Amino acid sequence: MSLSVTRLRRWFAAGAVLTGMLVAGFYFYARWRAASVLQHIPGKIGIEVQQSASGFSISKSEQGRTLFTARASKAVQFKAGGRAELHDVNITVYGRDASRFDQIYGASFEYDPHSGDITASGPVQIDLEANSQGLTAADQVPPRELKNPVHIRTSNLVFNQKTGNASASGKVEFAIANASGYATGIQYEAKSGVLTLEHDVQVTTAGAEATVLNAAHGTITKEPRRILLEHAHLARPAQTVESDEATLFLSDDNVIQRILARGNVHAETAGNTAMTLRSERGDLLLASARGELHQAIFSGSVQLEGKGKQPQSATAGRVTLNFKPHNLLDTVRAEDNVHLLQMPAPDSPGSNPQRVEVSAAAIDFTVENGSHLATAVTSGAAQILVSPPHETLAAQFTRVTAGQFVAKFDDASRLRSLHGAPEAAIANVSPGQSDRVSTSQTLDVLFQPEGGVQTILQDGSVHFRDGQREAWAEHARYALSDQLLTLSGSPRVAQLGLTTTAKAITLSRSTGDAIAEGNVKSTYSDLKPQPGGALLASSDPIHVTAQRMEAHRDPGTAVYSGDARLWQGANIVQAASIEFDRTRRFLKADASPRSRVTSTLVQTSPDGRTTIVSIVSDRLTYADNDRLAHFQGNVRLSAQDATVVADSLDAYLATASSTAAGPAPTPGRLEKVIAQGGVLVRQPRREARGDRLTYTVAEEKYVMTGGSPSIFDAERGKITGDSLTFFRRGDRVLVEGSDSSPTVTRTRVAR
Repeated sequence: MSLSVTRLRRWFAAGAVLTGMLVAGFYFYARWRAASVLQHIPGKIGIEVQQSASGFSISKSEQGRTLFTARASKAVQFKAGGRAELHDVNITVYGRDASRFDQIYGASFEYDPHSGDITASGPVQIDLEANSQGLTAADQVPPRELKNPVHIRTSNLVFNQKTGNASASGKVEFAIANASGYATGIQYEAKSGVLTLEHDVQVTTAGAEATVLNAAHGTITKEPRRILLEHAHLARPAQTVESDEATLFLSDDNVIQRILARGNVHAETAGNTAMTLRSERGDLLLASARGELHQAIFSGSVQLEGKGKQPQSATAGRVTLNFKPHNLLDTVRAEDNVHLLQMPAPDSPGSNPQRVEVSAAAIDFTVENGSHLATAVTSGAAQILVSPPHETLAAQFTRVTAGQFVAKFDDASRLRSLHGAPEAAIANVSPGQSDRVSTSQTLDVLFQPEGGVQTILQDGSVHFRDGQREAWAEHARYALSDQLLTLSGSPRVAQLGLTTTAKAITLSRSTGDAIAEGNVKSTYSDLKPQPGGALLASSDPIHVTAQRMEAHRDPGTAVYSGDARLWQGANIVQAASIEFDRTRRFLKADASPRSRVTSTLVQTSPDGRTTIVSIVSDRLTYADNDRLAHFQGNVRLSAQDATVVADSLDAYLATASSTAAGPAPTPGRLEKVIAQGGVLVRQPRREARGDRLTYTVAEEKYVMTGGSPSIFDAERGKITGDSLTFFRRGDRVLVEGSDSSPTVTRTRVAR
């Protein structure tokens, strides 16, 4: 999927930086109790004396280290109520461990001894600066280098010396080197150490792409050290992140270690790769004081939706993102019922748009250069559903399953390829049809650039099942564009008693057709005997070999081409191509310029004698129901003691059960032969010519008619007539003539 991990990373990085600024900015208020030094100022400067003093300073020390110093250009005490005014005040706070160099400036302060309030009259400025070398340097020595102190401005700040609480109702501004912000109204409670940012909290980063963080309300606590923001909202150019509540967890030195967002976590980006992320909870773990992310965890109904050129979405119970230095996203783990959906681009040029859904118990992603997905690996049960994008076709889909999937993505984070193993399976589901299932050891899915599956490859013990059709092979290739499944590596297909092997077999899942190529061999088994049949009437298997076979959805009909050879028992038909219909026991054979149709019939007579009849022709058609073999074109019949040549020849075969006594005759035994067109009969001592020949096997009788039939032998010469009858055995010839066509006998006389 095209996850915009670059933008997601920027959100996290920006959030970490901004919350770091908040911690630094409001740290002053968490330490505001140190401002209790103000309660000592009136006594130190002689408030009991109703007079003014100028150019003075006071300090407080413990164990030889100064806690703070306070300087004022002038202090005036008023008799009425004992109030005192301090002018041009500068307070420096070092802290008990000398780790601070915080400075407070104000033009005018007023002290009321009755209420204990010390109120700044007008603006107050605070500069917060850490001093890590404070204990090793002399007392009150400033840091060697002032490193971008946090500047805070407010007005009318009220500090109560009795409670230690402080408040300001107006606007509080703060700034650091690369950000500034404000809040309206603050409350500090000394007893609990909680600082409340009452409302309108906002932080803005500097730079070309400013980021603004808003919150309706915020609180800062010391124990535990954390900042809680309510209704937090982060905005950057084309990006927003918000949640009901955001909690920042701090280390002892006030460095953000963790950010927890809870309730309606919602992130959005705009542009070509617009994306929306929603979850119930988001947990960010930071790796360093610089605010770099180490890990981000989203949990509770995580939803991710992309709205770019190729719509896509994802859901999971939990998503974990791991980062490399510089906030570069490295890996992502989605778990707890992960579901990914990729829709085809609306303007996709592909002719077969598809929606792809991936489901798994867990998926681990790797990210390349922090910008786009590189790989993904599933854990637990996983499946992929490929279906048309239209709701009306939702019931039709392809399901792909495996023990584990390994996916690779392109530069746009779109699925490019997928490897599944072990126990891989593909199932095509269509309403009203049986599921088409293909299993293997491994599978590889190749995706189209515009989305959707292009090709599925299977390897190792491939087994395909489509209703009553089954296939086995070592390799399979399935293309969704034409729904063709190509099997290789000793493929074998079986259906309704027909088994075919070849070098490669292609099955169409849309039409049910099959094409086998290279060393094709088919065996038709489970045949029932045909009592009224002849050549193909036996229950013995029928075998066919060829270089190519084409079969339609009905496996009973197939066309074999390229040195085709069909046989049952001892009877054989060879041709350039043979079309065979098992249901009707019908075959049609055709010759080619290089190969003629050759039919070999093994004759077994009732008395047990066996002879072989060979018939060569340009075409053969045979219907077992009629027991008729029709030979067409340059026919030549060769028997033991005779040869018949004709333009066409019809061979009527005897039924396999035509005799009651003696051995059962084999299928293919001739009963009668009718030859027509340029008929020539050759026997060892004679030959006959005519237009039509009828040969009756039982009588062993030839009848030649049409076209002035003639018969010639060496002893009698040539005999012609309207009809000539002669027999396979003996020299007897019966001649019939008419008044218009007398019988003619020409006898050769020796000289």
